Amino acid sequence: MYLRLFLWILLVIPSAPAEGGDDRQVLFREDFSTLESWRPFFFPQIKSHTTYTIERDGDSHVLKTESNASASALVYKDPFDVREFPRVRWRWKVANVYAKADPRNKAGDDYPLRVYIMFEYDPAKAGVLELISYSLARARFGQYPLHSSLSYVWSSTDGPETFISSPYTEKAMMVLLEKGRSKTGLWVDEEVDILADYRRAFKAEPPARARIAVMNDSDNTGESSVSYLEYLEVARQP
Repeated sequence: MYLRLFLWILLVIPSAPAEGGDDRQVLFREDFSTLESWRPFFFPQIKSHTTYTIERDGDSHVLKTESNASASALVYKDPFDVREFPRVRWRWKVANVYAKADPRNKAGDDYPLRVYIMFEYDPAKAGVLELISYSLARARFGQYPLHSSLSYVWSSTDGPETFISSPYTEKAMMVLLEKGRSKTGLWVDEEVDILADYRRAFKAEPPARARIAVMNDSDNTGESSVSYLEYLEVARQP
């Protein structure tokens, strides 16, 4: 399923023009009072979609995600420069994890919550074979497919690994930030350096531009889950 995400996501949500310099420390902070800055993404051939709604939590708002043998994503409307803004922070909570999940195979490739960083293809940095392959894809579909992705996940299983390649494609690396059920029902704060993680995961430098997305999926395991995001922030190095 997630190989199709690389191919179709740019067709659904076109890239905005590249922006000039920016002296802000925080590029954007999403507190989820609305979903105006986010666009839904529905996978071809998956009829049951995850539900994303805004709920009040005291004086704040949170994004509530609910899946039931379903999958769909929310994608932020604008790309950003990962070299200028490599830090991503968020607070998340999952109500439950999946009994049948296994990140190593397609039948278990579900997560109650994930934060995607999806890197755009840069033809100026491509080798000959990659340039040919992506040019053919662009000729066929009208857009370049995405280059690669990091997916920061709340894994249902507890194991020693931190980085696991997606069972669908080696261009997608899963980063297992939280594992198992010990913290279910608790708010957990995360902060990641996507430049450092990309270098560790792919042993290479990332493309400069990326998009961010969130997803709760359970279409492979056929289970259900509820999870929450309180905020999400993209910023410079401290």
